[in-house]
Amino acid sequence: MTELLAGLEAGTERSLDAQCPFCSVQCKMQVVEKRVEERKMAETVGVYNPASEGRLCIKGMNAYQHAFHPERIRYPMKKVKDQWIRIDWPEALELVRERFTSLQQAHGRDALGVYGGGSLTNESAYLLGKFARVALQTKYIDYNGRFCMSAAAAAGNQVFGIDRGLTNQLGEIPMTRCIVLVGTNVAECQPTLMPYFAQAKENGAVIIAIDPRVTATTKMADIHLKLKPGTDNALVNGLLKVIFEEGHVDQAFVEQRTHGFVELKEHINSINLEDVAAVTGVPLEQVRQAARAYGRAESGMVFTARGVEQQVDGYKAVRNLLNLVLVTGKIGKPGSGYGAITGQGNGQGGREHGQKADQLPGYRSIENLEHRRYIANVWGVEEKDLPGKGVSAYEMMEKVHQREIKGLIVMGSNPVISNPHANFVEEGLKKLDFLVVADMFMSETAKMADLLLPSSSFLESEGTLTNLEGRVTLRRASLPCPGDVQHDWQILGAIAGVLGKGSFFPYSSAEEIFEELRVASRGGIADYYGITYERIERENGVYWPCPSPDAPGKARLFEESFAHADGKAVMLPVESQVAKESPSRDYPLYLTTGRVMTHYLTGVQTRRSYALAARNVESYMEIHPKTARKFRIENESLVKLESKRGSIIVRSKFTTDIREDTVFVPMHWGDLQNVNKITHQALDPHCKMPGFKVCAIKVSPLVNF
Repeated sequence: MTELLAGLEAGTERSLDAQCPFCSVQCKMQVVEKRVEERKMAETVGVYNPASEGRLCIKGMNAYQHAFHPERIRYPMKKVKDQWIRIDWPEALELVRERFTSLQQAHGRDALGVYGGGSLTNESAYLLGKFARVALQTKYIDYNGRFCMSAAAAAGNQVFGIDRGLTNQLGEIPMTRCIVLVGTNVAECQPTLMPYFAQAKENGAVIIAIDPRVTATTKMADIHLKLKPGTDNALVNGLLKVIFEEGHVDQAFVEQRTHGFVELKEHINSINLEDVAAVTGVPLEQVRQAARAYGRAESGMVFTARGVEQQVDGYKAVRNLLNLVLVTGKIGKPGSGYGAITGQGNGQGGREHGQKADQLPGYRSIENLEHRRYIANVWGVEEKDLPGKGVSAYEMMEKVHQREIKGLIVMGSNPVISNPHANFVEEGLKKLDFLVVADMFMSETAKMADLLLPSSSFLESEGTLTNLEGRVTLRRASLPCPGDVQHDWQILGAIAGVLGKGSFFPYSSAEEIFEELRVASRGGIADYYGITYERIERENGVYWPCPSPDAPGKARLFEESFAHADGKAVMLPVESQVAKESPSRDYPLYLTTGRVMTHYLTGVQTRRSYALAARNVESYMEIHPKTARKFRIENESLVKLESKRGSIIVRSKFTTDIREDTVFVPMHWGDLQNVNKITHQALDPHCKMPGFKVCAIKVSPLVNF
């Protein structure tokens, strides 16, 4: 706070324009600084924008606090005999050059890996992909967004031919007649969106929530399907069965605009509704009630999030929900569509421009020769010199553990906390010959690094981000970087320079990078060519795809056709699979994980906001009182949770809002409270999403009385 108010005279104030660094709504705001005599104050006020309409949540209101926290990393530091030593940038860059060069000379180009984040700006995400493939020429790059929306992204691409979070704009939510919320707790994760749903309900919409817990979101619903964790596919098959039986299929839409209906119908005919009720734990009458509400509605919107996507069959679960959308024809029309509610601030844009192992900018495929040639030409390199497809984020940690990756640079991520089977990940990172972390704080991963590079905060870093509805927004920098802090793109350019690849990274501003990104994305699925900084500011954000400067951004997708070559969407029969790991005698309970309103991701930033940290100072386990009695658990007591992979210690919290066979633990804490020490490492075979939301555990009191 001292630096924030430095130079401000008593009785005066000033404001800093900003954009929230947290969730995918990307709310605009101003941080207002005041000095009243000797008192120093700052407050945050919302600024109108089309997504949040000027609203802010508790995280956004207090976001500025972490940017001025005394624990900010302000200078490069290297580890010498387990002690951190401050160094200057030339020494840091020379150390990177020496270690990276020696590792690649000894073990090949793929001895190095790059691990990014879904909160990076579009410019940084784009440059990270270019850095891996041009400066390092390694195939190993992926990012923590793999854990965010990869299931929905893969499903969207296969069904529609394009992956954009929402197929409609947020402003259409109030006009819809039925809303299905699957595995999403909007009230805590994207609270500034809640008025849209409240308006829809006031207008008469029926809201259906599918979640094993009672949350602030499900309490808003008219129908809550409280299913067993991991049984989403079975439940959706049940909904489809009722829709088919009771005649709610839009036959004209299906025949004219889809493939696969006959096969889907044949599969649904084999479904037994009594089996659905038994498998899911949802009463059959509730299944019928929900199916009728959605099937009969004139318009409807289905929203998914991590609760359904972070499973080893998450891709199939989303595809089944898209079957639901397609058979009823509820897409491409006002108030009708699908939305995958992005979690991270730039989870949408971060996966479009080259951070994923299999992608090049514009959502191009790294295995498509034509796509490779186009990007190679933009970058000024030979196509043959671009590496091939790497592996997903968790699989990179396996490569680290196996010593195939010997050096790693991590930017904007905390894989020790965010990956499943976290003990395994930590063991692997300890084996690295050289670990570089670019971050604002000493995260759990940064503590393990050999070199720390200080990166800028949201108040200092300029660039574009793409919100959950596919609207590209612009965040202007309000403050200079403190100390020797640099922007992510500056760090990457400097490293490329000492590696002899500086000519490929000649940028002096984020806007220069965006201008190259526009060209690189041109003609791709995620086409940003028609978007400029000037246009974003003038129009308060621009939707993609936007292929030319005079083309309007596409707010509503699929009005006339889908993005496949023949213009049709693709349906797929989905089996009613069970979870990869189910409760047993030794591990009798389901564990599911999630978020709380006051924290974000692994908590590196929000735990350094005093106002947010004070609201949730530690992790906890939600457990039903009946279940707690069975396992001799007292309320508000320390409890040990164990799976086949490890154990954690958290405090118990009794609630009747959760199923008796399930416990819930949030994901925002590290060390002994890191819930990912016990989550399952199994991956969805289609998108490599880990099964965070379902595993088997046992619970016991830490101290027996």
